[in-house]
Amino acid sequence: MTPGRRLAVGTIAVLVLAVVLVPLAVRLDQQLVDLRSAGLSPAPAHPFGTDEVGRDVLVRSIYGLQVSLLVGLVAAVASVTIGGLVGLVAGAAGGFADRLLMRVVDGFNSLPHLLFGIFIVALFAPSTTAVVVSVAVTHWTTAARIVRSEVLSLRGRPFVDAAISGGSSRLRMVLRHFLPNLAPQLLLATVLMIPHAIWHETALSFLGLGLPAHLASLGNMINDGRRSLLAGDWWSSLFPGLLILVPTLAVSGLAQHIRDRANPRWRSELAL
Repeated sequence: MTPGRRLAVGTIAVLVLAVVLVPLAVRLDQQLVDLRSAGLSPAPAHPFGTDEVGRDVLVRSIYGLQVSLLVGLVAAVASVTIGGLVGLVAGAAGGFADRLLMRVVDGFNSLPHLLFGIFIVALFAPSTTAVVVSVAVTHWTTAARIVRSEVLSLRGRPFVDAAISGGSSRLRMVLRHFLPNLAPQLLLATVLMIPHAIWHETALSFLGLGLPAHLASLGNMINDGRRSLLAGDWWSSLFPGLLILVPTLAVSGLAQHIRDRANPRWRSELAL
């Protein structure tokens, strides 16, 4: 593992420990207001400063990162599960089923993801469930195409021909041969989907359509800090924004490591 990828894995480990341990040590009152501490710049007492109503930006950022990582993980697993099932059925069944499912995928891809996501969350009250449903429904098509392509590739392999000649049923082919070979691609698709889901949740919360406004989420914090920028309180938006950017870069490095472990040939080709 290269130093850059060690750094990515270490960063993810530190962030995960922070979102697990800090909430256990510091209880956050979401409704707490302390106007005497409002707008304090970063200092030892408040390393990330305080917001316009006196709330500690560091503690709220960690709570917001916890929410964003949870929403991102659940939404990524849900979208890859939906897409994986569609791609598996399309690739294994072939024929009319394949053509029909791929036209459905094309239909979803023709819709603007953010606008379609806004339409979905508008049907619900602001909640984590609404955001997860929005991300899962708008982002499953990528996994569907990846899985279908891999299944079509596997169908031409000699071991699949041998299994068909031996009388294996289609279900047995899927469970015994397709799913084990698809596991690395599904894992990689899930890892890559997590930062995308985090950005989607942040965008919806920033627009006031994601999580409830009083909850500590990175999108809500950036939206709240936007009003303080004119007063010179840059920290209210900067630090939550960094906690979106850092996990994204770290997860990208982790995804490259998973890809190289799953298929070392890619790494050798890149080194040429």
